[in-house]
Amino acid sequence: MNVENSKAQMKKGILEYCILAIINRGEVYASNILEELKQAELIVVEGTLYPLLTRLKNDGLLQYKWVESKSGPPRKYFQLTEQGKLFLTELAFTWDKLTASVNQITNQSTNQ
Repeated sequence: MNVENSKAQMKKGILEYCILAIINRGEVYASNILEELKQAELIVVEGTLYPLLTRLKNDGLLQYKWVESKSGPPRKYFQLTEQGKLFLTELAFTWDKLTASVNQITNQSTNQ
């Protein structure tokens, strides 16, 4: 089994949750999302973010608006829809339960 592949799959599984959490803070430009994900070592390739943003938009979880820029072309700013906020709440609940379960199991195995 390839450890790198397993690590990549784990990150991929929580990427959507993290993207929605970033956007939930307020309107955000795609490059800001990408930068934060890179700093957290969750994403390294730009090409991963844009298809995911498109899918989340098509699923009705986020929307965007174009804002004119003084230093270049207009920028697309993302924000969560009401459906996206509800979805994020459910993901947060699931994440909390999942991490508690994993911590319970992994802490027991290291304490024995």
